[in-house]
Amino acid sequence: MDAPLHLIEYEIALLVRLTTAHSPKLGSLDRSEYLLLSELEKYSPLAINALADHLLLNLSTASRQVSVLEGKKYIRRYPDTSNGRISLVEITPEGLDILQKVQQARYDAYAEVLAGWSAEELEQLMSNLTRLNRDFKAWRK
Repeated sequence: MDAPLHLIEYEIALLVRLTTAHSPKLGSLDRSEYLLLSELEKYSPLAINALADHLLLNLSTASRQVSVLEGKKYIRRYPDTSNGRISLVEITPEGLDILQKVQQARYDAYAEVLAGWSAEELEQLMSNLTRLNRDFKAWRK
């Protein structure tokens, strides 16, 4: 079992490196901005602490990332009407526009890279990546 785990660990590290290396060609959002906007596209509005929980970030990191995106006008922050101590965050039309452009660029890149894969192979990859991400989110909670 050790040999496959060593290879899996290396291949995931390499995948992260390769996708990160190509990110500048895929739009103007870095990985953290992309993930944060993607979460807000799905679940907006969210409290910052809920957003941090979704992405497994500490609250100060999430707050910094929210501030950066707020400065770019990609999100808007406002007080929760039911609890004024909590800030809610939602994606703006500008944020949605840039996110959709980056999503399309990423989709096009993956479509090109995975063009030789069968539908069954793509389904298996999708299923395994989804499971791996779910298991990582649940790990050490």
